[in-house]
Amino acid sequence: MSGGVFPEKRFVLENIFHVSKPIIGMVHLKPLPGAPHYKGESIDEMIEFALEDVRRLEEGGIDGLQIENAWDLPFPKPEDFSFETVAAMTAVGVEIAKATKLPLGVNCLANAVIPAIAIAKACKAKWVRSNQWVNAYVANEGIVEGASANAMRYKANLYGDDIKIMADVHVKHGSHSIVADRSLAEQTRDNEFFDADILIATGNRTGDETSLDELIGIKENASLPVIIGSGMTEQNAKKILSIADGAIVGSSLKENGNWWERVEVERVKKFMDEVHSLR
Repeated sequence: MSGGVFPEKRFVLENIFHVSKPIIGMVHLKPLPGAPHYKGESIDEMIEFALEDVRRLEEGGIDGLQIENAWDLPFPKPEDFSFETVAAMTAVGVEIAKATKLPLGVNCLANAVIPAIAIAKACKAKWVRSNQWVNAYVANEGIVEGASANAMRYKANLYGDDIKIMADVHVKHGSHSIVADRSLAEQTRDNEFFDADILIATGNRTGDETSLDELIGIKENASLPVIIGSGMTEQNAKKILSIADGAIVGSSLKENGNWWERVEVERVKKFMDEVHSLR
């Protein structure tokens, strides 16, 4: 589909990152205002926490950053994503954009793509991640529908052509019974047909290694770049990057391999050393 109905997108990753097989490091934001575990911390404290992880990721040689409201458990459905969360994520994102020249992206959980686009526009982020771009699935949050139609119209209204869409093909943390009659190949083509820019293959949950069969199944049916969305480590980087065009990495760059802990500079350096040897 890319290069036919839509503009050519094969080089969208290189245009954002200017390296082959880019690695995007996760900046997991502390509980934001409105979230159940928010305890009244100031925005300045949230910014300071996020900037420290940014500093560590950058020191370790990461290629890009993605901010995410990871501590806002349990996550709301997209229509319940709150104004105060958008405001807080924007405040943090703007300060990150000032502090680094690394490309920045936004993910608003769960699947709140329109709020993510608003945040991205304010902090000049280069992409947003959508966990469910087309079709629908049964998630922890309930039935979550594809965001593409409304999100693309909203993006157009903001003159947001510079904001790219990274779309999960077979989203983690969900049951796919709704689309059980649609093969992985069909779901891949669905995402392309609904104008995604980059496709994401993931494991079943945060930190789980993505199945090579799933990665290959998406890659063989895609004309868009395909990246890994979970479970990549220094140890499995070689086999994954022999197929994938890049990766989003969180847990394996954190202390003890836990997403909720601090980024560990030495882990990032070792990880990126391995990636550089594979480029």
